[in-house]
Amino acid sequence: MNRKWWTLVVACTATFMFLVDLTIVIVALPQIEHALHANFADIEWVVDAYALTLAAALLTAGALADRYGQRLIFVIGLVIFTLGSALCGLAQSPLMLILSRAGQGIGGAIIFATSLSLLANSFHGKDRGVAFGIWGGITGLAAGVGPILGGVITTGISWRGIFWVNVPLGAAAIIVTLWNVEEYRSAQSHRPDWTGFVTFTAAMVALVYGLTEAGRTSWGNTSVIASLCAAVALIAVFIIAERSAVHPMLDLSLFRVPTFDGGLIAAFAMNASLFAMLLYLVLYLQDDLGYSALGTGMRLLLLTGPTLIVATIAGRASSHIPVRWLIGPGLGLVGVGLILMAGLDAASSWTHLLPGLLVAGVGSGLVNPPLASTAVGVVKPQRAGMASGANSTGRQIGIAVGIAVYGTLFTTLLLHSLEHALSRAPGLARRSAEIASAIDQGTIGRAIVSTAPRVRGELVTAIHSAYTGALNELLIVSGILALAGAVLAVSLIRPKDFVGSSHN
Repeated sequence: MNRKWWTLVVACTATFMFLVDLTIVIVALPQIEHALHANFADIEWVVDAYALTLAAALLTAGALADRYGQRLIFVIGLVIFTLGSALCGLAQSPLMLILSRAGQGIGGAIIFATSLSLLANSFHGKDRGVAFGIWGGITGLAAGVGPILGGVITTGISWRGIFWVNVPLGAAAIIVTLWNVEEYRSAQSHRPDWTGFVTFTAAMVALVYGLTEAGRTSWGNTSVIASLCAAVALIAVFIIAERSAVHPMLDLSLFRVPTFDGGLIAAFAMNASLFAMLLYLVLYLQDDLGYSALGTGMRLLLLTGPTLIVATIAGRASSHIPVRWLIGPGLGLVGVGLILMAGLDAASSWTHLLPGLLVAGVGSGLVNPPLASTAVGVVKPQRAGMASGANSTGRQIGIAVGIAVYGTLFTTLLLHSLEHALSRAPGLARRSAEIASAIDQGTIGRAIVSTAPRVRGELVTAIHSAYTGALNELLIVSGILALAGAVLAVSLIRPKDFVGSSHN
């Protein structure tokens, strides 16, 4: 088999491992919460620690790959991710799991940034469309089997198994990469932009930390304000440094290319809408409706199944159809799907989500493959690492911003709804803050049991009503965000901005 096809195999394997881990973890969060005695803030950090290190390391990883060799950096990413997965499986406390997830994030950033650039350098012409179509299908497959695999492992074995599954996959990918993947590096040899690396990484850490803490505490918290101010200052320093650098890690002139900007906006909107909302949908299905991890995974197939099917088609179609007519309508369908899921109430069953899950799944499948080709299509192959790293950074910042904003909205709306609902129940009017805290800490079951039997039914109804009311608001906000991203993507992505292609 030609070496370029081996490159596709390992890139798809690594991407599959990276994305499956994300969806597996989301389904297993309630079990992790119980096993490690974690609160809701800890659970948010299990997701956000991954997003934080991903956002901080993606652009750096892409630039280092261009400089030192994409295969070399790719293998380093596989090693770090595999070791991080093993440590997650061994975690004995929320802190250990969060730190190990951060390690996974660093490895995942390297894998994600370099896999696209390896494909961009290995494939050209019609073969590139085929390669990105297969890669897009694998991303859909990962999203599709992740919840089911996570549900089977978590329910049948343990939540720890969801991390151990990465170890044999990672080892196999490392062996194949060293054996039969060609090395690519920029022909222009120059010193790394260490000033850019340090300031950008520090800015991303400060930004994502500040956003995450804002969702956990409040936007007026001193540490939140300090972190966000530090992020703004560091980004300003980074921009100044890149303008004066002879060989910057991020060529700021790319932001003058409308298609590059459109791709970044689409990446942000996609992850800040649907993927950030997955956390809250899983918690609704498990914590509020009481489904098991496997039951939740089966129901999420209504989202991930269409994503898998449509992504395979969209990847192939992207070599014939202008990508903005895939990305824009796809984001539009995601927005419509999220809004269709709204309208929940205390009596709703999971089937209320069914139409919205299907529509959003189709939209997600349309967006992901052409978005990947857009990221590397506006630059020459030797700068593919930089471009894919920047686009992937936009994705992870989207998740971090989405979870932070939704976390703040969810807590505020939940408390308000509980106060309103419990005010009419004697003996419960003064317990709204306590009940809201119990939901946040994952101890709502104990709070219900400790309630007097005569008002227990009213409390359960109030909780369901408040939970669904808050979730409705998040679905509408995220849906509007996706629709705005769709409009901007169609407006900004232009065929003439692509390098060496007449089909985009």
